[in-house]
Amino acid sequence: MTPSPSDELAVDARGLVKRFGGFTALNGLDLRIPRGAFYAYLGPNGAGKSTSIALLTGVYGPDAGSIRMLGVDAVARPMEVKRRVGVVPEELSLFERLTGRQYLTFCARMYGLDGDEAAARTTELLELTELTYKAGALVAEYSKGMRRRLAIAAALIHAPELVLLDEPFEGIDVLAAGVIRELLRELSRRGVTLLLTTHVLEIAERLATHAGIIQGGRMLDQGTVSSLLERYDRPSLESVFEKLIAVPASRNARLSFYGEAPAPVVPLRESA
Repeated sequence: MTPSPSDELAVDARGLVKRFGGFTALNGLDLRIPRGAFYAYLGPNGAGKSTSIALLTGVYGPDAGSIRMLGVDAVARPMEVKRRVGVVPEELSLFERLTGRQYLTFCARMYGLDGDEAAARTTELLELTELTYKAGALVAEYSKGMRRRLAIAAALIHAPELVLLDEPFEGIDVLAAGVIRELLRELSRRGVTLLLTTHVLEIAERLATHAGIIQGGRMLDQGTVSSLLERYDRPSLESVFEKLIAVPASRNARLSFYGEAPAPVVPLRESA
């Protein structure tokens, strides 16, 4: 049987609408992510990125529209999708009274892995996320960056085909960010489909093969990064983002009560 175009997409969401009372968070959103893509999902605060992920993961149901993930109707058959997807939410909820090793083992067992496989994958993921030295410490003692890395390890424990990451670089130090970047590159090399939301456009530029830019609950444009650069005749993903979103007026703000800006200080040259 020949696969349909939808089955060739890891995510095929069409016409998504989500309302919260009188507020419309998503307004006819289309989101299409090819299998194996590293998709940067970009937009300003309040654009609807996290709401989109909540719909994809079944936290909310759509008020209108359809969602197919990995060729499966995610609304009609949510459990089949959940077994094949890993999720790292922006707001982490980890079991703080477990050690890092216990937490990953627990997650593995919840996905049906036997004891030996759960232990082996836990050890490997602790090493990849550089948390082996903290494996025996309670999660309550972990820094924010360590918690983020542990959450990513937990999302990967069952070898998902699709991983959704909501702001994984938010509020972490440069060392933790580097570990996460390399892990995401490795997943991409292995053919895992990744959806990443981030406000750090430099990271999106370095990692993503595809991108979508959302504002006001609508998709402004999406496609391969190279096609977006060509379509808008821009040298970078950041400049495409700024063109579509529009640069805020505060970008050129001037403080009147400080007077004129002084001339830049020229460093003195050392005498020979």
